Amino acid sequence: MRAARLIRMVLLLQSRPSMSASQLARELDVSERTVTRDAQALAEAGVPVYADRGRAGGYRLVGGYRTRLTGLGKDEAAALFLSGVPGALREMGLEDAASAARLKVSAALLPSLRDAPASAGRRFHLDAPAWWQEPGTPEHLPAVARAVWADRAVEVVYRRRDGEVVTRRLEPYGLVLKAGVWYVCARAGGERPDFRVYRLDRFDEVADGEDGFVRDESFDLPGFWAERAAGFARATLKETVVVRVSEAGAARLPYVTGDRKSVLAALEAAAGEADARGWVTLALAVESYDVAFGQLMQLGPEVEVLEPAALRERFAGAARAMGELYGRDPRGD
Repeated sequence: MRAARLIRMVLLLQSRPSMSASQLARELDVSERTVTRDAQALAEAGVPVYADRGRAGGYRLVGGYRTRLTGLGKDEAAALFLSGVPGALREMGLEDAASAARLKVSAALLPSLRDAPASAGRRFHLDAPAWWQEPGTPEHLPAVARAVWADRAVEVVYRRRDGEVVTRRLEPYGLVLKAGVWYVCARAGGERPDFRVYRLDRFDEVADGEDGFVRDESFDLPGFWAERAAGFARATLKETVVVRVSEAGAARLPYVTGDRKSVLAALEAAAGEADARGWVTLALAVESYDVAFGQLMQLGPEVEVLEPAALRERFAGAARAMGELYGRDPRGD
């Protein structure tokens, strides 16, 4: 365990000009006293760790010291090659760079670990798009990816959801691939610049800007995306329907709605209030009554809509029509 920590310490010091004892302690999840002892142990082993004294002091490596990745275990090496997504890298125009990086890492591995890339590739594969969707690569994805890497602004012509075409100067901070669709999280220009999310397949034109931008280092791409995704989900669920659902219907209900997590929570809360037949009553947030009709129709007789009255009557009409359809001889006229 200590050996792994020492290797992590060396790699941390390789990646930065210097680190204080408190920074190393946080990264390694140990005390500052342990950091001091580890630094001494590395120095005794021949690793040139130097301690700068004083308030602005810290630890650093001297003499351009670099270590090879011989501390990697088999599982760690395999996980490293799983971190790349070949399809996404190819679409962003980074396949060659990623391939070169993998070759360099492979060359640094011990001979016993050289099969890690092939081993990982044979066992795991990421297929991001949903079923029955043809994955498409947005025309301007490589240009936006280059701008993201270079912290360079771009001028875009963008088709909004309502069809309006607008021109924007964007500072692209990060790319997100969600269910086969590419998005860019960018700061829009104007008097009140703020971060927004844009679908790349709605970009009609992308031109490199003349200037770069200073990245806000406090911007957290995963956190920003999670917050916006949650807000989008809340905004789309604008209506509420009240239903009574059977045990069989309850088992299928989370899979026919677009908000599986909330449906499961509602079913769990209502589980103790089932009637003698095992049916439970619950309220569901839905995007619209039309969407709810299409989703709940998949449950057939395992669900009964109670409210609103208009949607209940729509289901009643559909039931009558189906009764008439299936009530006659299919061989007749």
